[in-house]
Amino acid sequence: EAIVTSEELGQDLEHVEVLQKKFEEFQTDLAAHEERVNEVNQFAGKLIQETHPEEELIKSKQDEVNASWQRLKGLALQRQGKLFGAAEVQRFNRDVDETISWIKEKGQLMASDDFGRDLASVQALLRKHEGLERDLAALEDKVVKALCAEADRLQQSHPINASQIQVKREELIANWEQIRTLAAERHARLNDSYRLQRFLADFRDLTSWVTEMKALINADELANDVAGAEALLDRHQEHKGEIDAHEDSFKSADESGQALLSAGHYASDEVKEKLTILSDERSALLELWELRRQQYEQCMDLQLFYRDTEQVDNWMSKQEAFLLNEDLGDSLDSVEALLKKHEDFEKSLSAQEEKIT
Repeated sequence: EAIVTSEELGQDLEHVEVLQKKFEEFQTDLAAHEERVNEVNQFAGKLIQETHPEEELIKSKQDEVNASWQRLKGLALQRQGKLFGAAEVQRFNRDVDETISWIKEKGQLMASDDFGRDLASVQALLRKHEGLERDLAALEDKVVKALCAEADRLQQSHPINASQIQVKREELIANWEQIRTLAAERHARLNDSYRLQRFLADFRDLTSWVTEMKALINADELANDVAGAEALLDRHQEHKGEIDAHEDSFKSADESGQALLSAGHYASDEVKEKLTILSDERSALLELWELRRQQYEQCMDLQLFYRDTEQVDNWMSKQEAFLLNEDLGDSLDSVEALLKKHEDFEKSLSAQEEKIT
């Protein structure tokens, strides 16, 4: 009876399970004694049937044994129920503690101040964080909501433990709300970091491209003939086409930077500096292209001048030989032919004079 009237219900799930195991051993022992009680009843019935002179005493003892037996079985049933209830409560406590421990473990990851050093590392951290958020969503559906429902049930079925169960429930909810807040804050910071690193990557790509384009524009030396000058101008115009093709990239980078500034991004000073550099680099590239265009056009004009001068010199050398000819004709026909050639020469001279002037 001392076993079934014990109020010891265990301090944790493991302790309760130890008590349950001991109680199961007691129940086995109790079942084994039921046959002994039956034998006592049979023997008492036999004595009463034989009209034993102590019949009244026998009946009294039989009733006493049966009453004690039924009381013991009733107390055993109550003890079994109490241990079962204690196991339910302690199992709930353990599940809550394990869930809180998992939440705190993930909370340490959420509290990390590593938001990536470049675009690749930020993207990796974002993927990792999104995985954690999926774990949290699964935990909420499968564990947190289930534990809150279990808390409601246990508070109804075990009112004596209702206040302790409520404390556990509130502890679980507080930790859950805290990690959800941490998750949202970290996701926002990672998004900020991603937008910054995306802008910085675009900045590096564009400034690197500007450097390469400047080198290309400055690479060609001035031409020594008209064909070379024409080729330079054509190639220079191709460079302008490539510059124009990058206008959208410059515009996109500028808009990204301005959006970061408008949002009050934590790296606004750096963004502002990079936007200024980007604008200056673009302007310097356009100025360089325009300067080289003027130089190439001047080179073209000079080569055209040289070509025309050479052509005029060659023409004049040929005509000088014509003018120095001593042949004045020895007949009317030959004189007229020479006059015709001279008139053609004067027309050609007029044409050359217009070209020269």
